[in-house]
Amino acid sequence: MNINGAMTKKSIKAKTKSVIKSSEDTKIYYLLIAISFLPLIAVIISLVIGRYPISLPEFFNAISNKISGTSTMVNSIDTVLFNVRIPRIIAALLIGGALSVAGATYQGLFKNPMVSPDILGASAGAGFGAALGILLSFNTAGIQISAFLFGLGAVTITYLLSSAIGRGNSATLVLILTGMVVSTLFSSFISITKYVADPTDKLPAITFWLMGGLSSVGLKDLKTLLIPITLGIIPLFFLRWKLNILSFGEEEAKALGLDTSSLRIVIIFCSTLITAGTISVSGMIGWIGLIIPHMARMIVGPNFKVLLPTSLILGATFLLLVDDFARCAFAMEIPLGILTSLIGAPFFIFLLMKGRKGWV
Repeated sequence: MNINGAMTKKSIKAKTKSVIKSSEDTKIYYLLIAISFLPLIAVIISLVIGRYPISLPEFFNAISNKISGTSTMVNSIDTVLFNVRIPRIIAALLIGGALSVAGATYQGLFKNPMVSPDILGASAGAGFGAALGILLSFNTAGIQISAFLFGLGAVTITYLLSSAIGRGNSATLVLILTGMVVSTLFSSFISITKYVADPTDKLPAITFWLMGGLSSVGLKDLKTLLIPITLGIIPLFFLRWKLNILSFGEEEAKALGLDTSSLRIVIIFCSTLITAGTISVSGMIGWIGLIIPHMARMIVGPNFKVLLPTSLILGATFLLLVDDFARCAFAMEIPLGILTSLIGAPFFIFLLMKGRKGWV
């Protein structure tokens, strides 16, 4: 009788835990669906505000004319919408979401919430590539290609050096330390490039590019963004359940049959592809890959199954709204890198004061 009673109590507890877990999962998915509307709201706001305000009826009329082909002449609304504002909005969504996904992935890979997408030198390498391209008078496409290749090259150097140095040691720790060294090295190269640049022409262009911004983004740049972001994000979304296992630790992941070395290479390559691709178009925009994953964890928890989509949505919304402020708040447009730092640093301090809730 006692044995049966004990078994009944255990089964009741198990069922109760299962019901609670199922209820929590349902709440998280409903929350994720609600969050999915945030980018749509941000896009509507971004379409109508600016130095040239456009009302929603004017916007829908322009879209209708564009689709039907009834418009026989190009007017100012068409020029602002299709050549400037819509490409910029799409670029902000892509860059913000991509950097957030890369940041969340790196934080899970290194089991460290202080990690950002530039930890392995991608940002510094891409910055040097762009500075060198400007110094050598490359065209826009040449500068973007140079930034992209140097970003990939910096992370490749980091990985090769850490592999050679870290035999028998903690692979993760050596990788982070090597990334810091390579970042410092390429930052020094940027300083040298700025030092030898023409102070009346090249130096202002290099300085402005390094501060980040979307003022010069056009339709051609969207193609440059889409390829690396798509190639990087899709594999990460397919591998996000493995990130959950990897976040438990190296030994635990290996015990569960996970090939951690191969997985680490794939994750680093995909995240670097995303980071270098976005930086090559927008310049250096910091803090997004650091603070947005924290916000996502506070909302949906550390499960990468929902953490990556949430980070994508929040990052896209955040950068779009920051870009709206950058282009509308003052007479002169503020570089995005400055604004994200001004917003990100105090917000990150607030997160630290809130405690470690939801950290990996």
